[in-house]
Amino acid sequence: MNRAEDIVVVATDLDGTLLRSDRTISARTADAMASADAAGIRVVWATARARHSIDELAASCGFRGTAIGANGAVVLDLADGTPNIVGTRSVPAETVASVKSAVRSLVPGVAFATVGATRFVAEAGYAELCVFADHHRQPHEMELSDHGLSVEIEPTVKIVARHRDASSEALYELVAAAGLDGVELTHSGAPYIEMSAAGVSKASALQELCEQWGVSPNSVAAVGDARNDLPMLAWAGTALCPSNAAAPVLAVADRVLGCNDDDAVARYLEELTAHRAEL
Repeated sequence: MNRAEDIVVVATDLDGTLLRSDRTISARTADAMASADAAGIRVVWATARARHSIDELAASCGFRGTAIGANGAVVLDLADGTPNIVGTRSVPAETVASVKSAVRSLVPGVAFATVGATRFVAEAGYAELCVFADHHRQPHEMELSDHGLSVEIEPTVKIVARHRDASSEALYELVAAAGLDGVELTHSGAPYIEMSAAGVSKASALQELCEQWGVSPNSVAAVGDARNDLPMLAWAGTALCPSNAAAPVLAVADRVLGCNDDDAVARYLEELTAHRAEL
């Protein structure tokens, strides 16, 4: 773990980390992010969420920084108050097809949705298993198709899969054991598993951003609570997690912060800002 004065970028997960359990950003957290930015500390959101829900959250708290979405497959610039897409990493169409076929053979009855930078297309069986909180979309309003996204309209950046009877953790273990080629498998604690293009993760997107900014990993603190945060925590010089994090995350964290419902990330940002003011 590096010294507070060395940290110039804080990359934070959203659900279960920056957000409270009611999925809101507190006034204290909004103020802490703004103060950190004013002190020269970049706050980067790093989430599995899609563009539309990132936009809604940013609007709710006035966040105007950079956001990594879809587990690293989409990068958004929110500086002007709208989520401008500045980078995407898509899954080749042939990989989408082969992965779906392989997972169906492995786990009969699995259902899929394919996610683009702006679109979400679900199989009818997938939508039937959803509630609004799963993807911040009403199930009855989801675009439905058994063929997924059309590459001519918008490439797929993420594949999600779920099963009526198997838990997402059990499904993750089964698919991970199969060792699928061409995709990066992860799990965010949601009721589905997620697959991006091979090599794409929150860590890869954060690394690319920091290289553009001339920031080394030693000057980056990352905060997360779930399996999909592990690569980012391993890459950053300082790995942090809230006390409510999953066991594998707690095991690798350099420091365990308070609970997400107690504004753990805000408290850490306040520490950095106060330390910066003393220098």
